[in-house]
Amino acid sequence: MKPSRLWGRPKTMALAMILLVGAAGFAVARASQAFFPANTHASLKLADANEGPSKTGFAPIVKSVLPDVVNISTSKVVRAQAQLPEGMPMDPFFRQFFGPGSDNRFPSPSAQREESLGSGVIVSPNGYILTNNHVVDGATDVRVTFSNKRQLQAKVVGADPKTDIAVLKVEGTGYPAITIGDSSKVQVGDYALAVGDPFGVGQTVTMGIVSAMNRGNLGIEDYEDFIQTDAPINPGNSGGALVNDRGELIGINTAIISHGSGGNQGVGFAVPVNLARQVMDQILDHGKVTRAYLGIVIQDVTPAIAKAMGQSELRGALVGDVKSSSPAGKAGMQRGDIILDLNGKPIADSNDLRMNISMMKPDTDVKLKILRNGNQSEMTVKLGELPGSQEQAKAEEGTSPENALQGVTLENLDSDSASQLGLPSTTKGVVVTDISPSSPEADSGLRRGDVIQEVNRQPVKNVSELNAALHKAGKNPLLLVNRQGSTLFIAA
Repeated sequence: MKPSRLWGRPKTMALAMILLVGAAGFAVARASQAFFPANTHASLKLADANEGPSKTGFAPIVKSVLPDVVNISTSKVVRAQAQLPEGMPMDPFFRQFFGPGSDNRFPSPSAQREESLGSGVIVSPNGYILTNNHVVDGATDVRVTFSNKRQLQAKVVGADPKTDIAVLKVEGTGYPAITIGDSSKVQVGDYALAVGDPFGVGQTVTMGIVSAMNRGNLGIEDYEDFIQTDAPINPGNSGGALVNDRGELIGINTAIISHGSGGNQGVGFAVPVNLARQVMDQILDHGKVTRAYLGIVIQDVTPAIAKAMGQSELRGALVGDVKSSSPAGKAGMQRGDIILDLNGKPIADSNDLRMNISMMKPDTDVKLKILRNGNQSEMTVKLGELPGSQEQAKAEEGTSPENALQGVTLENLDSDSASQLGLPSTTKGVVVTDISPSSPEADSGLRRGDVIQEVNRQPVKNVSELNAALHKAGKNPLLLVNRQGSTLFIAA
């Protein structure tokens, strides 16, 4: 971390504790309506769209689904050292037994084995199983226990941490396999059954409804388009099945919001099966997941930003930054553009655009409807491939304060402060050196260390120009700020 004399590294405070729901799921958590291709590796049983709901309750459905859901037990070797309280030296008497080393650290006499439990869903008669990445991440031994108590060693074929999906394989054929549904047809209010092995007590089925669709921006995974359900989900349910009232798989149970209780609170999330299946297809076809790439930083169009930009619609993805060498940059996209449609489909928000682009193949040509300075136009962009080390920046949301820049201390950005911020020495603008927590600007999303570069789309190079531009702008100015090398808009 580079030293700074003016500001601290910003930290994010979570509104609620979000837990992954594997056996190791008591830890704080760190899964889209997508088109999926035919799978060439696994023989899948697809749903019949003409089948109607069961008329005899859920017992026949549960009976047919239970054999398709398995318990997954994993283990891994963890090396750890016991730590004495800080400042407490090791007594010389004990050091003679533990050998030389740090005065306040005991060497571990042996490696420790860490075990955990989760669930999985058999999706093919030839032994392919879907589960969560966090269930098997780092495991050196993976065992699958079937409903008939038979236990087999499983191989991790591949995993995608960005969606928390993993694919396992057990040897043999003739396994029971769940019927794959279509999560794009799931609606709020549909029945939902969660099947898994919570707390390792054995196969368990709970019932609820689909509470919401397309949940994102929760900070659980990089790519989120969750099905939300109130069907009770608990630790150990990770990787288990979320099925509809016809016994069709519609999601892979992944996470819960627990508010510190560690258990079910009626707010659970599942990766939609369309997304999970597409990830599985890529793993089986290519050994990894490749994603398309636009090369832009996007954010939601908030009411404050819409007002500042003179827009009436609260939809679309606002372009906060464009990499000049990226596919979007080469196509002529600019900061301040609002992407309204993708291939004729309306874009609701930044997460909607992210999910749609991420599930497309690199080198695909897409048509985008753009709103720029009040005028709509279309452009075609040939998507690139998302670099493995590159993370798409998350949008920052803000609310509009009543007055502009109250409680904010500003300084001209010089080469020294630009260096401390990790910015090129030629960067121009005004740096926020301090901001009061009670300032309305803090509520808007402005942070210490931000560099203000534009006011209402007009460049500002120093405090004098900024003050003049703010005075001219009046209420609700639209600021373009540079934050750690990426730009975004804030309605101040």
